[in-house]
Amino acid sequence: MASTDNVSLLMRIVSASVCAANQAGKIVRDVMKTGQLGIVDKGVNDLQTEADRSAQRCIVGSLSRMFPNVTIIGEENLDPCEKLPDGHLVTECDESVLSVKCPEEFAAAKPEDIVVWVDPLDGTNEYTQGFLDHVTVLIGIAVNGRAVAGVCHQPFYDYKNQKDIDQQGRTIWGVVGVGAFGVNRVEPPENQLVLTTTRSHGNAIINKTLEALQPNEIVRVGGAGHKVLIVIEGRAHAYAFPSPGCKKWDTCAPEAILTALGGRLTDIFGNDIKYHKDVQHLNAQGVFASCSTAVHDRCLAKIPEDVKAALLPTSSQM
Repeated sequence: MASTDNVSLLMRIVSASVCAANQAGKIVRDVMKTGQLGIVDKGVNDLQTEADRSAQRCIVGSLSRMFPNVTIIGEENLDPCEKLPDGHLVTECDESVLSVKCPEEFAAAKPEDIVVWVDPLDGTNEYTQGFLDHVTVLIGIAVNGRAVAGVCHQPFYDYKNQKDIDQQGRTIWGVVGVGAFGVNRVEPPENQLVLTTTRSHGNAIINKTLEALQPNEIVRVGGAGHKVLIVIEGRAHAYAFPSPGCKKWDTCAPEAILTALGGRLTDIFGNDIKYHKDVQHLNAQGVFASCSTAVHDRCLAKIPEDVKAALLPTSSQM
């Protein structure tokens, strides 16, 4: 591997995260191949599998060894001292990422400026139910509380056509100010509004929002990362989720990639989501992601006031 002495800390983390996400994707596929999912029920509509646990140990364990002074926050509550199995520790960086110049505004970022948010398997419910194309591995990197870089790996990309499980998988990464790589993007249809939203967490507030936006089509799928990815690819104009539920590790990576392509992700009021290490993990004021600022502003202006009132932050969330 070429020397990384002259490469910014941010790009080194992104580079290592691409390799870690690829390895985590292999772990996720291997667990599915065994059929021994090891499901644990963490609460209402909140499952954890052996794939979640092993993928997080791989990502957090690998990145922690490479960047010991950077804060890394994973979804699963695991023992940080647990030994990584052989083959799960990632020590290399992706050379193609290292060759990309870091934007000047992030080039001097120090370890204390950076927080890495890890969702080792976004779409766990879908994983257990066989909706494998909804599953993603997400590694988001924030600088001074702002989502600026992200890696999104799809372990089962195109799995219906690619029957060899060892050949499945796709990794997309992006940095604000640089662009995004690995994505096949198209322009969403003109003079229409295609929305994506939750497959299994619907409620009256979400339904009222969808009615107010009057979309031509609604794409209901699982996994927050997958839904933002649909917007990133241009298969939908926006992702609407006016409800608490998503966490920072769900949105940091896809927000950075979407922003790198000119899109926007905020809460339902249009406020930026903050990713400091001490921030509340829950995105309590919902999530709205759009392919452009124009679409974002136009859609948010149509959201009913009583929907917004139901999501007003409480004093404990300020």
